[in-house]
Amino acid sequence: MFLERKVNKVVVKNSEMVKDYSKMKSPRLDLLVEFDDQTMVDLEMQLRQTKDNLMNRFPYYLARLHGSQELEGKYYGELKEPIVLVFFIVNLIDNNRMCNTFTLRNKEGLSFVEESQDRMKLRTVEMAKLDLNKLLKDMNEQEKMIYYFLNCHKGMEDSKIKVMIENDEVIQMLEKRVETISDDRWKKIIEDFQKLHENEERMELQLEIEEANKQVEEANKRADESDEKMDQMNQLMKLGIKAMLTNGMSLELISKSLSKSEDEIMELLK
Repeated sequence: MFLERKVNKVVVKNSEMVKDYSKMKSPRLDLLVEFDDQTMVDLEMQLRQTKDNLMNRFPYYLARLHGSQELEGKYYGELKEPIVLVFFIVNLIDNNRMCNTFTLRNKEGLSFVEESQDRMKLRTVEMAKLDLNKLLKDMNEQEKMIYYFLNCHKGMEDSKIKVMIENDEVIQMLEKRVETISDDRWKKIIEDFQKLHENEERMELQLEIEEANKQVEEANKRADESDEKMDQMNQLMKLGIKAMLTNGMSLELISKSLSKSEDEIMELLK
């Protein structure tokens, strides 16, 4: 529905991104699946805006997913299609569309390759853009599904959810699937999801701490350099004062020449 293609079979893959070298970030995707047409889809649920730039994060996931394919001894035409599909609770894209697809294009919007050959896609679903007061009969299939995602916990108490459960085959299938999951398993799914995002928050906090420490180190370095320059200037001034005294210049005259008190000059000579 959100990918606008028919899917008959889905296989859940390992969502851990293996590092190719030690300095790479090693994020864990929310859910990585492979469809029966070989398309790889990373399904992400972003509940909030974060300080770790979202607009850079998900293209990074897409590039890593695309580049992780085993292609040795194969043609580039055998590359699978990777898609990063992100469901947002926050609004990020400055338009009125809930669903946006991003591909490789030039500044004028010309696609690098034909659409049928374009292997990398980033698709965003901004659920917060849905008008929750919109009549059910006026919603398209995507809007109905988003409404269900956001309000399914209300069950039959929500009139729109009630109508969907009674009349929509897709929603009925989802409800049956939900019913087969035990309370303990639901609890485990929720705990795992919360743990994933808690780890994400910890990583962001660690990055903030590292950045703060880096700024402190740079400030200390600049302070040390400033102190060193001041010491050098004082040494030069000290040599100059000694030279002036050797040539018979009075302390009073030196004080006026340097705009320093006689006490300051004597302190420099210590």
